[in-house]
Amino acid sequence: MSLSHIDSSNKAAMVDVSDKAVTERVATAEALVTVNDAVAAQFDGSDLVSKKGPVFQTAILAGVMGAKQTSSLIPLCHPLPLDKVGIDIAFENNTATIHCTAKTAGKTGVEMEALTGASVAALTLHDMCKALDPAIVITQVRLLEKTGGKSDYKA
Repeated sequence: MSLSHIDSSNKAAMVDVSDKAVTERVATAEALVTVNDAVAAQFDGSDLVSKKGPVFQTAILAGVMGAKQTSSLIPLCHPLPLDKVGIDIAFENNTATIHCTAKTAGKTGVEMEALTGASVAALTLHDMCKALDPAIVITQVRLLEKTGGKSDYKA
């Protein structure tokens, strides 16, 4: 077992997926965003309401856009045609739980796209609420599950 993005000369390299079969690939990632009581007081039961607009809806759009830009942000990621990116945000006890699921039919997985989508959604939530809470904490950005390809994973 070795790192996937290091070649035989110990140099960074994009993985050669040319011989892999096209399969359906799905990955889900999570990010947690904890806010103070001032931000939590803006929750109307379905979204955080701010002067900048609906926070969760904006974070969802940003997360989808981020997932679509993954290969531009992370140097060795393959550009993938995403068939679906879905983001859900739940809010309870001052914590927003963000789930991002990415799906494609391809030769390589969509874990990085799901992780990027969840991260960008979390960063957007932070940006929109920082006036009320400059100490917002983003934690537990992690892969929850992936299917397709050589091996599946579930946290």
